Amino acid sequence: MATSETPAKYAYKIPEKLVKTRMDMTLWEQSEAYYDVFGFISSMCVALQGTKQSQPVELSPVIEKLIEALKRFEQLAIETPPVDQPARFGNIAYRSWFQKMQGESAALIEQAIPEQLKDAVPELNVYLQESFGNATRIDYGTGHELSFIMFLMCLFKIGAIERKDEVAVGLRLFVQYLNFVRKLQVTYRMEPAGSHGVWSLDDFQFVPFIWGSAQLAVRSPIEPAQFIEDNIIDTYRKEYMFVGCIDYIRQVKTGHFAEHSNQLWSISAVPSWAKISTGLIKMYQKEVMSKFPVIQHVYFGSILTLTPVQPGKMLPSPRLGILPKVNLATVTAPPKFDAADGK
Repeated sequence: MATSETPAKYAYKIPEKLVKTRMDMTLWEQSEAYYDVFGFISSMCVALQGTKQSQPVELSPVIEKLIEALKRFEQLAIETPPVDQPARFGNIAYRSWFQKMQGESAALIEQAIPEQLKDAVPELNVYLQESFGNATRIDYGTGHELSFIMFLMCLFKIGAIERKDEVAVGLRLFVQYLNFVRKLQVTYRMEPAGSHGVWSLDDFQFVPFIWGSAQLAVRSPIEPAQFIEDNIIDTYRKEYMFVGCIDYIRQVKTGHFAEHSNQLWSISAVPSWAKISTGLIKMYQKEVMSKFPVIQHVYFGSILTLTPVQPGKMLPSPRLGILPKVNLATVTAPPKFDAADGK
């Protein structure tokens, strides 16, 4: 976990794409960055168990300012309405919004993070700018979502945010991001990037299903079989990321749920939310992290690198269904985990 000495650990630089051929995927799958992603997703799963989005959460100044940055990007979208055009999808006004976002993103990051970390801004900025879609294709997909996950990971690794901030990052910052990119998708009629259609989990997102099912892994008011019921969705869509995702699908797609979202329909038969969450992590590994069309667009710098991990290192996997001894929603200092917690 980050310490006060963390800033000296990195020689910050502009990240670049390094996975250029399918042969390079082996470098990626054996890299520190690859293992960092799963470590971060797993740690967030554990932290978010039993949480609800309505619960009070203490926000650090960095998280508050990053939320304000996302709100600023939303205001830019309001100021850049879609234009009339013959094409149904991919409204070209998105490109104008993207340019405006690019013009302000670095300054907003600089305002958010501590003074001693300012040298990291150019590196962080690449991940943030890549989080909202592609201006050429006017599309958005799980690769752009992964870029935002990496942006958050970088903030943790350099010490801008700490482990005690995990719940706030999940319930406030990530949810703010999620709601915003949905608005971008609808406003500019963005295409799904690399969607597999009915056989994919979702046209645009993946991580909120993982973290949302982790929320429900303890003290869940609903069983997995219930999440497709309209009254359950209406009651819990603002409390749990997973149900919020189902609500969004319900809004943008028509027809029977089993027809347009077959994978999610199948998930409703899994007996526990903990199994759903850990199963979705494995699916994420296969359907996102192992796909060259996604990873070829990933950036690597000084914080997230292709440095090989030690041989024999195991991928992290969260232990869900039982709350840790320390309540991660209320701690004021980074919790200490015993060795058993890392198994």
